Amino acid sequence: MTEYDVLLTNVKAVLPGHDEPQAVDIAVKDGKFARIEAGIDPASAAEVVDAGGKVAFPGVVDAHQHWGIYNPLPDDVRTESRACAQGGVTTSLSYMRTGQYYLNKGGAYADFFPEVLAQTQGNALVDYTYHLAPMSKAQIGEIPSLITDHGVTSFKVFMFYGSHGLHGRSTDQSEFLMTPEGERYDYAHFEFVMRGIQKAREENPEIAEAISLSLHCETAEIMAAYTKMVEEEGELKGLPAYSASRPPHSEGLAVTIASYLAHETQLPTINLLHLTSRKAVEAALTMAAAFPHIDFRREVTVGHLLADCDTAHGVGGKVNPPLRPREDVEALWSYLLDGKIDWVVSDHACCKEELKFGEPKDDVFLAKSGFGGAEYLLAGMVSEGGKRGLAYGRIAELTATNPATRYGLGGRKGAIAVGLDADVALVDDAHTWTVRAEESESTQEYTPFEGAELSAKVTDTFLRGKRIMTDGAVTDEAPSGTYLKRPL
Repeated sequence: MTEYDVLLTNVKAVLPGHDEPQAVDIAVKDGKFARIEAGIDPASAAEVVDAGGKVAFPGVVDAHQHWGIYNPLPDDVRTESRACAQGGVTTSLSYMRTGQYYLNKGGAYADFFPEVLAQTQGNALVDYTYHLAPMSKAQIGEIPSLITDHGVTSFKVFMFYGSHGLHGRSTDQSEFLMTPEGERYDYAHFEFVMRGIQKAREENPEIAEAISLSLHCETAEIMAAYTKMVEEEGELKGLPAYSASRPPHSEGLAVTIASYLAHETQLPTINLLHLTSRKAVEAALTMAAAFPHIDFRREVTVGHLLADCDTAHGVGGKVNPPLRPREDVEALWSYLLDGKIDWVVSDHACCKEELKFGEPKDDVFLAKSGFGGAEYLLAGMVSEGGKRGLAYGRIAELTATNPATRYGLGGRKGAIAVGLDADVALVDDAHTWTVRAEESESTQEYTPFEGAELSAKVTDTFLRGKRIMTDGAVTDEAPSGTYLKRPL
């Protein structure tokens, strides 16, 4: 009788505490890492996988996705979780809210969220969980039950929704967000969300560190004024125009406001999402110095690290906050290399071509916001990070360990370590290839990364020891992803 279910041999594993990969064998039993060391007897395993000298990263914990934002949720989960597997993502944390898009419903999360879980169940190829956004006073009151009944420990505020639409100019707020008559989604609401989360932390001290608030930091009033200015002047087009219409200081101002509200409400667990510019990160670091009692975490996306508004492939690169000029991309890399960024995500939001573009197709202000990218997250970080001297151990922290720890998944996800879920992404770091949208498992027919040359490729993905991608081919077996109640 064999001791292990699966044994990975001839592999270089990125292990906790090591900057560079280690030559070890990886034994898996009952979906967990059971033994990690050199020289494990192949006869001890029911299945032996020769990794061919590839690098084993912990399965990516992609802490920022948007399943179901533009497509029916069950369909989106099926296809976009395949894109996850293609990119070595084994755990998806997707943002969800009531209102237009997603399920296009308002009301209580007590009714809404079970429907979300029911539509997701059985469709995901990877493990998953959700962040939720309290959009109304009543939903703030649901925070304790969302934590205790559903294991939702992370929440979100979209700061620009107060008087700006999802894709540009303002729409009627209550119609868009489906909030009760007489309520406003504004700074006062954000404050009360923070107070509600902090109250829940105090009521659950044993898991308080896993309960946090994430913020999309842009300032609606600045964006509205600059959008009007850019359109009236008419000098800029495409992605540069969109970047100018949502300027970096809008991010910096929102970061400052959010940080002071966190100080006022004594909420110490704050995540600043998808920072895109030098000004945004400068503001975040300034606030961290001003309020050292707040445990800020800073996020960037792989899109803002790989593409800029001048070279991305077309207006399909429209996203909130926008892709920025090259000097901001380089600033993000410098902060990341200095240890000032905590994790990197995809912000994956599949938007098919028929829905993405307006008429005329090249009018960026008519296009929808968001694009996919989970399939390029790890390969992009190894490729571009490698050029810049970013250690593999640091890439593992940025793409797996750090988000898993923050979001209450650290007991099972985020590292190649005995006792954790055996989630692995095998990477050939000597494989040069060109990004082509038609080769993606996503149903999105375009990508702003089109034509980009990457020097590393994910070839195999394991979810709890089960191979869900083999030699670049994602499995057609029934999805086995499960919902993760947090903290694990």
